[in-house]
Amino acid sequence: MKKILVVLLVAFIIIQFFPVDKTNPPPTPGMDFLKIKKTPEPIAKIIRTSCYDCHSNETEYPWYASISPASWFVKNHIEEGRKHLNFSTFAVYEPKRQAHKLEECIEMTEKEEMPLESYYVGHQGAKLTSEQRKELVKYFKRVKEDTERKMLF
Repeated sequence: MKKILVVLLVAFIIIQFFPVDKTNPPPTPGMDFLKIKKTPEPIAKIIRTSCYDCHSNETEYPWYASISPASWFVKNHIEEGRKHLNFSTFAVYEPKRQAHKLEECIEMTEKEEMPLESYYVGHQGAKLTSEQRKELVKYFKRVKEDTERKMLF
């Protein structure tokens, strides 16, 4: 049993020499969702607090993202989040895709699937109240309707 613990400790120490890259892609203000959709500041604050760490290029890594293997989980989670929706490059999406992404935002927010429960561990301030969820859903619906209306013309 002692040998197993020593091996695990040595392995834990060794993996610390292989950190993940926590460099964010450069900012793209002209393509950012909050800017192009002229998001009101109260709503923008909610989105920044509850969504941007995983769904933008403005990730603020928590302290435990410097410790392997937790860093691997965090990095993978962020890469997956950006792959599904990246608010920092929202303008790159075609209008039809923007509308689809907004529909997903509505659904995930209504069903309380986002933010993930695991995200709250280090980000208690990201937890959405039912009122904040309603505000976000209302806002996402409005922006989706505006986007779809512009597609018609």
